[in-house]
Parts: sequence; C-alpha cells; structure tokens
Amino acid sequence: MANFNRVLLMGNLTRDPQLSYTPNQTAVVDFGIATNRRWTGQDGSQREETCFVDCRMFGKRAEVINKYCKRGNPLFVEGRLTFDSWEAQDGSKRSKLRVTVENFEFISSGGGGAGGGGGAGQTRQNTGGMSSGQPQQANEDDIPF
Repeated sequence: MANFNRVLLMGNLTRDPQLSYTPNQTAVVDFGIATNRRWTGQDGSQREETCFVDCRMFGKRAEVINKYCKRGNPLFVEGRLTFDSWEAQDGSKRSKLRVTVENFEFISSGGGGAGGGGGAGQTRQNTGGMSSGQPQQANEDDIPF
C-alpha cells in the first residue's frame, strides 16, 4: 500500500516565531498557524471555525521565518505531519501532531478590498532594479496578448 503525507496550509501566525538551535547548530523555528473556515449553516446563519496548528521548520530558512514573520502575518506552508510523544513531569504520556514545514511562501496581507480571501497574492522581492516598492506599470507593448 502506498503512503502519502503532505500538508498545505494558509493562515495567520498565532504567535511570534521562536528560534532555537540543535547541539550541532541547526536552526529550528517553532510557530503556530490559525486557519479559518466560514460557511452558512442549514438554518442560514453564518458559521466559523478556527483550527490551530503547531509548525516547525529546520535549517537556514527557519532563520528567515524568524527574521521576517511575526504574530498575525499570513503565511503559506507546505510540509508533512509529524507525531511527537513524550512523558510529562507528572508521568503521564503526552502526544501531538505537528507540521514539519519543508517549504513556505510569504503572502500579501491584502490591505484592499479582497474581503475575507485570506491574502491572495505572494510577496516576492523585486530583483528587476526597481527599489521604490511600487508595482511596475506595463506598457501596451508588454502585454502578451
């Protein structure tokens, strides 16, 4: 039987990322993401539920998340589910599912008029030499159709 373990989430950080390092100096960042689901119930009322998910990322990109993300920022993550179990101080057995993040994208906070879309655009660094931060206007000659 084949196995498949892939998670895709887009939501907002529930807390500031917490950066630490393993004994061999690998960066580890822990953060939480909240995803919201809205729907209309059978009675016509608007309903909403929130799912809180713990996430962890390793390596150089963990330092990037720590540097550029903070509580409330939208983020798209891709990774796999990991099962953690441990024994608490009182001797009870504890466990949780966590997303081990393998890839992420910064998401625009969508300040204008999108209305509940959760941030539709990706934030990318401009490498074309423009430093104003303003979107580049396309000439009619640049339109591909």
